[in-house]
Amino acid sequence: METIVKPIIAEELLEQLQSQTVVEKQVILHCCFKSDYITEEKIRIWSSTYLVDRKSEHISKLVHFENISLFPNWTDVPVAKEYWFTLVFAGLPDDCKVFDFIELIPQAGGFYEEGIVRNSSDVYRITLDV
Repeated sequence: METIVKPIIAEELLEQLQSQTVVEKQVILHCCFKSDYITEEKIRIWSSTYLVDRKSEHISKLVHFENISLFPNWTDVPVAKEYWFTLVFAGLPDDCKVFDFIELIPQAGGFYEEGIVRNSSDVYRITLDV
């Protein structure tokens, strides 16, 4: 059996790495789209979807999405059902207390939720209407 030896890293290199480490904060939105129609609906998300801090107007970009298609593709939503998808955004400023969720698109029907009150986990569940 081979012995694994722990490497020795110079203290000054560790200090340099420590100072360069940036803690990545992300905001997660678990979104519920309620289909009220009697026929199947389709939804999608555009890359031009943001979180906007109401105080500083800081904009956090969409960095990841789950269970929803990105424009130009579509996701089918079952008739008269709730459909859940998840969006992950870059972090908001530490002093942000309230933010808006905005999908800026060149047509009607973009997702929009205003006045989301910030919490300590930065994980939210919202219901969307179009």
